[in-house]
Amino acid sequence: MPKHLCSPHHVLVLNCGSSSLKFAILDATTSDEVISGLAERLGSDTPSIKYKYNGEKQLIELAKGQAHDAAINKLVYLVKNLGLEDKLVAVGHRVVHGGEHFTESVLIDNDVLIEIEKTAALAPLHNPANLLGIRTAQQAFSTLPQIAVFDTAFHQTMPKIAYLYALPYSLYKEHGVRRYGFHGTSHYYVAGEAAKLLGKERQQTNVISAHLGNGCSVCAIKDGKSVDTSMGLTPLEGLVMGTRSGSIDPGLFTFLTQQLNYSVQEIDDLLNKQSGLLGISELSNDCRTIEEAAVEGHPQANLALDIFCYRLAKQIAAFLVPLQRLDALIFTGGIGENSDIIRDKVISHLAFLGLECDEAANLAARFGKEGLISKGQAHVKAFVIPTNEEWVIANDAARIAKEA
Repeated sequence: MPKHLCSPHHVLVLNCGSSSLKFAILDATTSDEVISGLAERLGSDTPSIKYKYNGEKQLIELAKGQAHDAAINKLVYLVKNLGLEDKLVAVGHRVVHGGEHFTESVLIDNDVLIEIEKTAALAPLHNPANLLGIRTAQQAFSTLPQIAVFDTAFHQTMPKIAYLYALPYSLYKEHGVRRYGFHGTSHYYVAGEAAKLLGKERQQTNVISAHLGNGCSVCAIKDGKSVDTSMGLTPLEGLVMGTRSGSIDPGLFTFLTQQLNYSVQEIDDLLNKQSGLLGISELSNDCRTIEEAAVEGHPQANLALDIFCYRLAKQIAAFLVPLQRLDALIFTGGIGENSDIIRDKVISHLAFLGLECDEAANLAARFGKEGLISKGQAHVKAFVIPTNEEWVIANDAARIAKEA
């Protein structure tokens, strides 16, 4: 048995998506990863689990149509078979939407489950899957404390001028209609890492974090706290994303329904699943595919990248208003960590800040590498910082389990 398995601080982290399940066991004190994997295409004809253990990659094929419960049950068997169960101190669950009720991570009980269910209407693709993961894990690991870590919790420090929409106030008071923000664990983690790179305390730093993946959001972090963010009531608002439109004119709804006879569900599918990079390029939602096509001269691929970067740079510039002083710009997430093309385009839009991309450093910052990618003389620094949401979840879960 590997040495690191003797730690008493192992946490199983579960992140249930609508058709996927990411999992990992981490040492909450060191962030060392014991095992990690992804169950994908759940509920389809070809579901499977890919995982990495002791440096070796493995594949488990699931039966046709099997979904989250089968994947978690298979994971439970795997954990027990590898002798990892006895070292677990908690199970940490990523929960996308916590509404206003949850301002920090919590030990899960029946009251917590009821509140998570109440917010399901605000995240219909995510919270039901998160709840399924929690309930299945409760049955499988009945003696372990289960902790919920919310994507929205970090943003609960936003002031009303940032989170309220200019709608009738009753919609907020009676139905909780407001900006909540997401990717909170990622923004929190990279802000802390940026403070270390700057040689400052978290509470002394002002940074803008750009989490860029299939879902994208920007967060303004002042003195270590979230003061504004681009995603809103749902993860649809804000930046151009893989298949999501980001912010649009709400009048589009009237046009689509009255002029083109779209149903509400068709509009929802259009904005969430057919738009963004996919919609503009008409090629793919995968940034790598679009970049390859752009290099070959595909006009819509180039247009998709240009719109993506322009909108991102414009949002970053807007967040100078709440911050007043900016110490660093952070790129993270799958695209943020690996696309030198995106980073270069965005930084070129922000030249008025004194930012200039260091070409060699930018090209080198890929595949999990952290580093400064702007030229040293600028007051504002640009960093690539790989995110580690799993570690944030594991750390919170271990702390709360110890206190319970």
